Amino acid sequence: MKFRPLHDRVVIRRLIAEEKTAGGIIIPDTAQEKPMEGEVVAAGPGARNEQGLVVSLDVQVGDRVLFSKWSGTEVKIDGAELVIMKESDLLGVIAVAPTAPSAPAKPASSAKRKS
Repeated sequence: MKFRPLHDRVVIRRLIAEEKTAGGIIIPDTAQEKPMEGEVVAAGPGARNEQGLVVSLDVQVGDRVLFSKWSGTEVKIDGAELVIMKESDLLGVIAVAPTAPSAPAKPASSAKRKS
């Protein structure tokens, strides 16, 4: 089934939650919080302004976004758990920096001291 959101709504797939803490402690499923980060799967055409013109959305399909913990409506479409929310409920777009090849480390220069 294909799903097309209306107006200024977006469909988001939550990213997978971390199962370990930074210290290495494994978190059981019952204690895990839902991630507040996701990927935009579908986006509506935009909302209409006072003049009746459609104002396009700032997010696009494929953007990684951050949203508040309790925003949106959770739905299940074709077995996938998704969240539908208005664009105004999004907190921001996460810019994924391209990975640059690491430069070789420069050797420390040995400066001569005058005595």
